[in-house]
Amino acid sequence: MSDEQTVPGVPLCELRNIKVAFGGLHAVDDVSIDLQPGEVVGLVGGNGAGKSTLIHTLSGAHPADAGEIRINGQPVVIHNPRDARTHGVEIIYQKLALADNIDAAGNVFLGRELRTRTGSLDDEAMASATQKVMQRLNPRFKNLKTAVKSLSGGQRQSVAIARAVHFNARILIMDEPTAALGPAETAQVRELIMQLKSEGIGIFLISHDIHDVFDLADRISVMMQGKLVGTVNKDDVTKDEVLAMIIAGKLPGEMSQRDIAATFHGTTPG
Repeated sequence: MSDEQTVPGVPLCELRNIKVAFGGLHAVDDVSIDLQPGEVVGLVGGNGAGKSTLIHTLSGAHPADAGEIRINGQPVVIHNPRDARTHGVEIIYQKLALADNIDAAGNVFLGRELRTRTGSLDDEAMASATQKVMQRLNPRFKNLKTAVKSLSGGQRQSVAIARAVHFNARILIMDEPTAALGPAETAQVRELIMQLKSEGIGIFLISHDIHDVFDLADRISVMMQGKLVGTVNKDDVTKDEVLAMIIAGKLPGEMSQRDIAATFHGTTPG
């Protein structure tokens, strides 16, 4: 559980000059990105761009070979997911890692169960705590006693997010949060993300869906072949410009509109 306090004017999280190599392959090559409180940073790039490897250094799934991680301005060491959680970092994978046969409260407290003085599971306390966090995140969620395998995709996301924020996550990594969801469920996840932002939680959003990124992100960081192409403010760029960053590895100011059009249509700029 994180006891670190947000420092005004200081990024919630900074990844500085991160390098990760697998043998001779530089999967992440000197990449720096940061995240402010209440901000969504979209992390995009083609397959093999290095975005998942980069974010795994923050979640503790794969330590960096070089570089520095700072939380609220202070250098931290993250060797494993337990270290990450200590600093308020939680990752919500696309497959959610939920236990299908138990209810929302059982999943929120999975591995961190509350117990009574006699040592038995304190189901009442866990249900009450889950109801409180759900009321905050998604007031329409009423299926507290239902096994999560019977829930919709949007409701399952609610449970996964509730588990993270109940244990005081301040930095959320969301991996393809709307993949395979219908329009109504996608809208529900977007509402959840807006609620998290309003609470000052920072979110790294990994997505292949440029529409999702434009709907949800404040800034967009583009990676290509292990390097950072650049980070742009969403309101300052078009979708085509971001797609050109992903495909051609060039910043918007480095390409004319004719160059951008040529990137998509295979024409020769002249």
